Amino acid sequence: MKADLPKLRSAASVQFSRFSANRMAMISVWLLALTVALCFLGPYAFPFTAEDADFDNISAGVDLFSIHPFGTDDYGRDLLIRVLEGGQVSLMIGFLGALVAGVIGVLYGAVAGFAGGRTDNIMMRFVEVLYGFPYVILVILLSLLLGGGTLALFTALVFTLWLTPAVIVRAQAQSLSRREFIEAARAGGMTSWQIVTQHIVPNTISLVIVYGSLLVPEVILSESFLSFLGIGIKEPQASWGNLIQIGTSQMATDLRLLLLPGTLLALVLFCLNFIADGLRDAFDPNEH
Repeated sequence: MKADLPKLRSAASVQFSRFSANRMAMISVWLLALTVALCFLGPYAFPFTAEDADFDNISAGVDLFSIHPFGTDDYGRDLLIRVLEGGQVSLMIGFLGALVAGVIGVLYGAVAGFAGGRTDNIMMRFVEVLYGFPYVILVILLSLLLGGGTLALFTALVFTLWLTPAVIVRAQAQSLSRREFIEAARAGGMTSWQIVTQHIVPNTISLVIVYGSLLVPEVILSESFLSFLGIGIKEPQASWGNLIQIGTSQMATDLRLLLLPGTLLALVLFCLNFIADGLRDAFDPNEH
């Protein structure tokens, strides 16, 4: 085992070097980190919250030198703070949703692929049944059944987005289960659960990281789309989705209500996609 450690470090070093050499991926990492820091730390620079109304400055315009640099909405609420706090909701749902869905999908797929036979058939038939439902309709139904709100939306997104990771990891687990080191682990007395968690899952980690980087923008976009439709995050709580919905309804008279949340959402999605491309190239064994 000790002899393998230098090889593992060397492989990780090569993958990090490949990722670092991807200029767009590195720029995207810094832009994403800056956006996340701005959303979570920026509101502390102001003496009010997104729900506080300034009745002396209702529908104030852009004035970068005022207390409301990007103005206020029809209720006197600071637009910049609402966009930043809305970003907190969208980003938290995106990253946590992708993490939870990924963990569920990885464990489910690893167990199905390793177990094989009847267990695998039953588990994958369940996945196929869920795949048979249109994704958006299933999320909407689950969100409505759970009563709406942030927790209901999060649960609905996780419930529908773990399917693809499960299918991907299951195929990888089927291949790994026939390898010599798995047979050696069985002969050594390891339980099936120990083999899954200590051998199958770690050997699918590069695949999981690459797909997970694609899952995050999918969750963020799904949350924004559902909130845009009025099914996800609802007023007075802000998210980029419902802020964009408000902006589109008033774009003829006040375009900034659409541009600010829309620009930040687009920036985050572009960054995540470039990062996913960089990770895919870094973990690709055919890259030299």
